[in-house]
Amino acid sequence: MTTSFLPPADLARHLDRHRLTGAVATPREANLRNIQGFLDGDQHQHMGVVRTRDWTYDEVFALMRDRVGISPDRSHVEGQDTISAELAVAALERYARVLGEVVAAGGRVLFATGHPAGLFPVYAQLARVARRAGAHVVRVPDGFAFEDGDVRQIEHVVMVEQYGGLRHTHFPGPMSLALEKLRRDGQNPPDLVVADHGLAGAAGSRGLRTIAIADCNDPGVFVAEAQGQVEVAVPLDDNLPPRLYDPVTAFVLRRAGLEDYV
Repeated sequence: MTTSFLPPADLARHLDRHRLTGAVATPREANLRNIQGFLDGDQHQHMGVVRTRDWTYDEVFALMRDRVGISPDRSHVEGQDTISAELAVAALERYARVLGEVVAAGGRVLFATGHPAGLFPVYAQLARVARRAGAHVVRVPDGFAFEDGDVRQIEHVVMVEQYGGLRHTHFPGPMSLALEKLRRDGQNPPDLVVADHGLAGAAGSRGLRTIAIADCNDPGVFVAEAQGQVEVAVPLDDNLPPRLYDPVTAFVLRRAGLEDYV
């Protein structure tokens, strides 16, 4: 990766310019609907998160306002919604700090994504650098079944294959199956899981140290962060062309103290 490091203010401008933050493509209707879906335990929205207390709609809305930067206007019920670049950059600082700490200690790191068209290249680069820096990037014996496909690990990133392609998924099942596979094979659990969607929620709810990227329509991941199950949830649009995330990856590697291993 040759992308230059952008300092925080410049990174925030990049995020807004390319709509990773700011007026993102995710519609307001989806954000509001998914808050209710999470509370209702919808199969696509519960994200494997075990709630440690009862949450109300108003509480989750306030959480998304404060941690993500969605519009605070309760009368705004359709159209575009927003993500705060400043909140995103602050979360990336924390995300990088955790990653750097675990890598420096030679820890076991598991990478996984439900967004292969957007975030897979980000995690693949982080995994390559983490290995060079001395971390143990966890290998999951792959090819085991999940629904109409299987769980595969490509360039050290766990994903779901279905009908010959890589599948977008919110489900926690692939992470639960991967962790169970590690246990049966006598491997120690990861010291850190780097993931998103239900793969992050499932790991965090099992007590594993977890950092995640989550969109403004993924309230479950931010609830998991508020409950202390996910250590860091970074608010970003999670499904844009991978090249737009290159400055994000460069920022994380610099702040994690890993840029010399790129």
